[in-house]
Amino acid sequence: MGKIILTGDRPTGKLHIGHYVGSLRRRVELQNSGEFDEIFIMIADAQALTDNADNPEKVRQNIIEVALDYLACGLDPKKCTLFIQSQIAELTELSFYYMNLVTVSRLQRNPTVKSEITMRNFETSIPVGFFTYPISQAADITAFKATTVPVGEDQEPMIEQTREIVRKFNSVYGDALVEPDILLPDNKACLRLPGTDGKAKMSKSLGNCIYLSDSEEDVKKKVMSMFTDPNHLQVSDPGEIEGNTVFTYLDAFCKKEDFEKYLPEYKNLDELKDHYKRGGLGDVKVKRFLNSILQAELEPIRKRRKEYEAQIPYVFQILKEGSIKASEKAAATLKDVKEAMKINYFDDLELIEEQAKKYQSQE
Repeated sequence: MGKIILTGDRPTGKLHIGHYVGSLRRRVELQNSGEFDEIFIMIADAQALTDNADNPEKVRQNIIEVALDYLACGLDPKKCTLFIQSQIAELTELSFYYMNLVTVSRLQRNPTVKSEITMRNFETSIPVGFFTYPISQAADITAFKATTVPVGEDQEPMIEQTREIVRKFNSVYGDALVEPDILLPDNKACLRLPGTDGKAKMSKSLGNCIYLSDSEEDVKKKVMSMFTDPNHLQVSDPGEIEGNTVFTYLDAFCKKEDFEKYLPEYKNLDELKDHYKRGGLGDVKVKRFLNSILQAELEPIRKRRKEYEAQIPYVFQILKEGSIKASEKAAATLKDVKEAMKINYFDDLELIEEQAKKYQSQE
């Protein structure tokens, strides 16, 4: 069995640097590693509609934004398959069969679902599609027989639920599905990058995101206004590193060579942190250092995005071809599933012959 990756994003807006350090950067590395036989990357528009059913245009318009961000970050359609979830009809059918393997109480216990419901203020008015999206996510993963799913730590409960569904299906019907492994970012700071205001999560509605497509001026403005240590009022004051958003971003983005380029008076990040904690190092200097690092990281991404923005029909063609390939893969899995469940009636020649003999003997 080959090594296969499945991952993706909901098209509800442009992607930000939280997406980048949480998964996008790693996807490009995995794509270029040569370690995997197939890589499927999904724009999860059907999942996005579960809590945007009254605003489908938002999802529709953001398909291209996510695709552009993918390509700008270096995802290569020659090395991976980029596709749109709603174009793969087999995923819906798989979800329907998996629903019989999961109880309502189990869905209610899923920590990710619980937190998302609270965040969206659904309470008792939860759309059924949204409530069951751990099941549809299991269909997404298993349809491509993914062995590895690179995600952020907030998705761990979702992957575990997929594994439960796979084990239940295989125990009831026989081994037809592949149980996936989760692949988390290897840098703790990348597990969940906070918003620029220090809030736990980047959110478009909170206005605390740095987008991959932001201009150089916008990035600088956002960095210079970032939350730090509220008690670090003067340069001479000792500062706190814990909970300081600027240092969290440095943990996620900073490399040793960045000091040689932008801040040669320090050897590494530990030295910078020690100075800040002792006092005598101002927030502005640290923010300028972070800005230099982010600009260097984002500049090639902005440049590639501009190139693809001039080729929108080509980008849609990439998505179309990827969706056709993804559908073929999912169809093969659906065939295996229906055969295991013994609902492949018209292909089951043994069943047809058995039934024919049964009724012939009654004559």
